Amino acid sequence: MLNQIVLVGRLVKKPELRELENGKKLSFITLAVPRSFKNLAGEYETDFIDCTLWDSVATSTVDYCGKGDIVGVKGRIQSRVVERPEGNRTQLDVIAEKVTFLSSRSKEVSS
Repeated sequence: MLNQIVLVGRLVKKPELRELENGKKLSFITLAVPRSFKNLAGEYETDFIDCTLWDSVATSTVDYCGKGDIVGVKGRIQSRVVERPEGNRTQLDVIAEKVTFLSSRSKEVSS
């Protein structure tokens, strides 16, 4: 069996680091990933994909990446049950195992 996902996109906002009561570090990022095909109106749409980062991956991403930077994320899909008054729902999360810094928006703008 294989559960692996690879994404490349721009960070929607600067990542922030959170520390949990147990000492684990956590960060959430959202990647803007343009689709590779046009819709019926002839335009490219963009998907906004939330990713969860833990510990050293979270720390280094917060330290080195900012809004608009292009990053690569290698990770896995994880499911969890979310309890709601109208009934339980399964939610899929992207858990990043590695984040690769590809390019900086600020450097692109200044050159």
